[in-house]
Amino acid sequence: MELIFGIDEINKAAQWLLNNNNENKIFAFYGEMGAGKTTFINAVCKQLGTTEPGSSPTFSIINEYITATGAIIYHMDWYRLKDEEEAVQAGVENCIYSNSLCFIEWPEKALGILPEHYLKIGLEVLPYNQRKLTVTLL
Repeated sequence: MELIFGIDEINKAAQWLLNNNNENKIFAFYGEMGAGKTTFINAVCKQLGTTEPGSSPTFSIINEYITATGAIIYHMDWYRLKDEEEAVQAGVENCIYSNSLCFIEWPEKALGILPEHYLKIGLEVLPYNQRKLTVTLL
């Protein structure tokens, strides 16, 4: 599935993703640096009713957000990870297998940790400040 959207449509795009996720809990985001992965994940969290604005977990590896209903959402950024062992030491497996929603940036850094099935989300920069969102179930 694909969706092209402008930055002014990011909340609609986030809701579109949630409406088409087939109840998956793991969202693996792929895209070049600056494609807007963190911004898009923050928009998705907003649609889910998080109580605080999100931030990039580049240095902390894992951020935890709470929705108004008390649900936990994990936002992970694996960019700084060296390998899967470091990911395990950082506690990412606990998040992935917690049955909570997990949004992962740079999943290619530790693919072996991901479960058998997850959503692969591509975010690509297009001309005129637009983005292309590609969703594939793996």
